[in-house]
Amino acid sequence: MEIQGRIKVITPIQTFGANGFQKRELIIVTEEQYPQTISLDFTQGNCELLNGYQPGQVVKVTFDIRGREWTNPQGEVKYFNSLVAWRIVNVETASQSIQAQPTPPPMAPTTTEQTFTPKAQTTGDDLEDDGLPF
Repeated sequence: MEIQGRIKVITPIQTFGANGFQKRELIIVTEEQYPQTISLDFTQGNCELLNGYQPGQVVKVTFDIRGREWTNPQGEVKYFNSLVAWRIVNVETASQSIQAQPTPPPMAPTTTEQTFTPKAQTTGDDLEDDGLPF
């Protein structure tokens, strides 16, 4: 899935557990009639994808939805969703590069003419019998 919005916050990398799981959050605000504040997680090696981005930039983020079930100490089952991002593109830069591409020059008209010389008219008597029905 994809979502587009303006970067509000990029958190520092957080490390969890003995395995060193890494997570970095990106908070964006969508630009629509009713703006939504959306939190997306970049995990492990994808944390580095956020380097070079700043609050205020308009980006398009590609992500997957992850869901999980958790039972709390009181025995209640809870459900959680995460938006795990794996690609980010600066929309402003992408649109500028599309506009900056030069348009190819128009095709020059070709001046090569083919000459066609019709065969002399023949009658049925002039034709050889080649055995073909046409």
